[in-house]
Amino acid sequence: MASSTNDLPDRAGEGDAIALRVVLVDDHVIVRAALARLLDAHGIDLVGQAGTVKDALEVVEVTRPDVVVLDIDLGSDNSLEAIPQMLSHAHQPRVLILSMHDDPATVQASFAAGAEGYLLKEAAESDLVDAIAALARGERYVHPALGARLARAALDGPTDTLTDREREIVRLLAFGHTNQEIAKQLFLSVRTVETHRAHSMAKLRLTSRVELVRWALDAQLLT
Repeated sequence: MASSTNDLPDRAGEGDAIALRVVLVDDHVIVRAALARLLDAHGIDLVGQAGTVKDALEVVEVTRPDVVVLDIDLGSDNSLEAIPQMLSHAHQPRVLILSMHDDPATVQASFAAGAEGYLLKEAAESDLVDAIAALARGERYVHPALGARLARAALDGPTDTLTDREREIVRLLAFGHTNQEIAKQLFLSVRTVETHRAHSMAKLRLTSRVELVRWALDAQLLT
């Protein structure tokens, strides 16, 4: 059953409920158009749209939304790196990740970056409304289909599920190379290296270069 506008919180905290202010960030115009119609049907105020990280940061700064619905894949842009910049504003929006990725590592990386919600693109329309309302109430939201996987991942502990490319980048990072040096050596863009690095750290649940070096030594990547 779809949520009604009565389920949405009173953003002002008094008087008549004021429509939640939302910004949509997705590089597919058709997707944004469909989501815009959905939000409008539920009385949610769409105050801005963007298809790139650069445009998203500008729109968020100008419109001061309550919630940013952010696609995790924006072409060559690393969406996760934009979240801390969005949260640096005095009027901090809450960020809901919208993604096709259902692996626990990506979900954990998103929350580590500052997101407060994670929703799969396969979700029902009502789930998006529920997720936005939950974030606006100050709650976290995880798509129900991911709950069991996240719990299992927490019990299992970190596992080495790195791709060959991620392992190579981790090895070079452990040797002390910068992102720029690695990009030049592997003929990649710096942003691609940064993305692989973030995913690797999330998969291994590492938070610093010291931990990364220790892991690389244990994995015998430096021999």
